[in-house]
Amino acid sequence: MKIGRNIITIILLAVFFSASSILLYQGIQGYNRARYLRGLMEKRKGAWGTFTAQLMREIDKFKGDSAVIIKDLESGWEFVYQKDKLYPSASLAKIPIMAAAFIAAGKGKVNLDTEIALKPSDKLTGSGVLKSLPAGTLFNFERLIGFMIYDSDNTATNIVTKTLGIDYLNNTFKELGLKHTKLLRRVADYRLRNQGVENYTTAEDMAFLLEKIYLRSLFNKQVSDKCIGLLKLTRMNDRIPRYLPADITIAHKTGLERNVCHDVGLVLTPKGNFLICVLTNYKNTDLKTAKQFIARIALLTYKFYEK
Repeated sequence: MKIGRNIITIILLAVFFSASSILLYQGIQGYNRARYLRGLMEKRKGAWGTFTAQLMREIDKFKGDSAVIIKDLESGWEFVYQKDKLYPSASLAKIPIMAAAFIAAGKGKVNLDTEIALKPSDKLTGSGVLKSLPAGTLFNFERLIGFMIYDSDNTATNIVTKTLGIDYLNNTFKELGLKHTKLLRRVADYRLRNQGVENYTTAEDMAFLLEKIYLRSLFNKQVSDKCIGLLKLTRMNDRIPRYLPADITIAHKTGLERNVCHDVGLVLTPKGNFLICVLTNYKNTDLKTAKQFIARIALLTYKFYEK
């Protein structure tokens, strides 16, 4: 019996020290990468002025109106242009709605596993596949959040919004620290939009929220990773990812509505991680030009990191 207990003790100690070694190794690796990235940014200091001048030239060439934020997620260096200018949020509103939904789940306001039956009244036009599915189709709440993000599904967004309530969402946006983001109508309620009722946000609010998610300071690591994972699955890749290598990790969300075209996200590369938020009003130009403008801003930033 004594020999058996000794063997068990040895095994437990081996497991403990093995796990400790793995955690220590991961900690060292994380520290070394952070130090490596800080070193790279120090070397890029001289190029920062040239880079920001290139960004301003692109902004000046664009005939529409824009707001731009680029932020290095290690050093905190950032470029900002019209960061607090209000823009119709379009589908960018789905990011703070996602955040509010997971917060509601954490507080027990909703259960992510609760199944909800699709109703005819839930269906909205625009992006997404749920509008084409038969009434009565069941989805759990978490899956609806997923459709809302990676497929930008307006019907899924409508159900999530209705379940949580617009007042709850706006109050949660304030609690999150979003200064200018507000819902005055459902995301795809075009009737109210045509009457001048609009949802608004700013590049500053989007950057603030994305950084919180990236730093895992808004939720626990599991929920933060889930949010980033959904943003990575975004199907619309004609803006930030357009000119970037296919093997670069991009977690982003687009927004598109009459006269406005946006894309905001996290770009994670071997040589540094950055967030990029570009909001545009293309009333004085066209949609194709607006998309190309966003893509060029992303490419310029990526090239800066590759130096």
